[in-house]
Amino acid sequence: MAIGKPMISFHDGPMKIKGSAQRTIWLNDDGWSVGIIDQTRLPHRFESVTLKTVAEAAHAISHMLVRGAPLIGATAAYGLALAVREDASDAYLKHAYDLLHETRPTAINLRWALDEMTRHLLPLPPEQRPASAYQRAAEIAEEDVEINQAIGRHGLAIIKAISGNKSPGERINVLTHCNAGWLATVDWGTATAPIYMAHDAGIPVHVWVDETRPRNQGASLTSWELAQHGVPYTLIPDNTGGHLMQHGKVDVCIVGTDRTTADGDVCNKIGTYLKALAAHDNGVPFYVALPSPTIDFRVRDGVKEIPIEQRGGDEVSHMTGLTRDGRIETVEIAARGTPVANYAFDVTPSRLVTGLITERGIIAANGPAIAAAFPERAKAS
Repeated sequence: MAIGKPMISFHDGPMKIKGSAQRTIWLNDDGWSVGIIDQTRLPHRFESVTLKTVAEAAHAISHMLVRGAPLIGATAAYGLALAVREDASDAYLKHAYDLLHETRPTAINLRWALDEMTRHLLPLPPEQRPASAYQRAAEIAEEDVEINQAIGRHGLAIIKAISGNKSPGERINVLTHCNAGWLATVDWGTATAPIYMAHDAGIPVHVWVDETRPRNQGASLTSWELAQHGVPYTLIPDNTGGHLMQHGKVDVCIVGTDRTTADGDVCNKIGTYLKALAAHDNGVPFYVALPSPTIDFRVRDGVKEIPIEQRGGDEVSHMTGLTRDGRIETVEIAARGTPVANYAFDVTPSRLVTGLITERGIIAANGPAIAAAFPERAKAS
């Protein structure tokens, strides 16, 4: 992987870095290598990385240079394009599929994108595969942008309804967890798309941002991108949400998801389940922003059937930050040798979900509603 200066990917979307439009993944000017934002360097440094091989794409996913289910899917799609550029044979395509599939076990968009790419490529003769792979990967990226823009429009209706019940100028407080922003997608974000649209429409929206230990995606990513867009926010410790809800300081919770079952159970970053319980106990609406590729129609019971990724203990026992003299350093915060359990995700039962904000509207978190909204995906499963 080549690490370089920040590379701006210009487009007509809403997300900007210091006023310049930016996506999280793009094709470089050479027409084949893939640019990404190295999200492990944020918020203190903004750097891009160039991916030139499928192995580098797999490393970017497994080491979380890219993260978030939709962006993982788009990166995997481009990873297969890089693979067939190296070797367009059936054997190497299978090798690349397996290599990428093993990087992150929980986020279903990864498998969805790999299946989409292989279905598209296998019928073609090897000499036609590279060009076709890049075309399909670009389509998957564009589809993600369109899906998230539609999620934003439907979620905006929720925020507008809340605003209509408040005094003129009174702010709407949204609580979110982890990062389901444009950094987790190609553009717009899932949970943040309605927030950005509300802000751009002049609605006084404010976001309570969970820090989201242990990797601190809320603190390092959500806070950073909200600030870039000018959305008012306040960073809070993960355990503060329940207190805020008890005191009427949260109007709505909107979170993302890495995999949602056919019956509406939601798998998301660890700690989401606790937020849903607090929201239920305090009568706060709890919505999940859900792009349809994140639905796994082969799974019904999320608690029993979704594999929960367990990551290295150093993510819990160590923290990385910026020192006063400008150095980025990692320090140990637990006694050396402390045993650590690091479950990356949990499952929120569908009964705690007020509704799913999808590209086709807001639907109930149950099997019949999900199947009715996406009959072609339900049938294909």
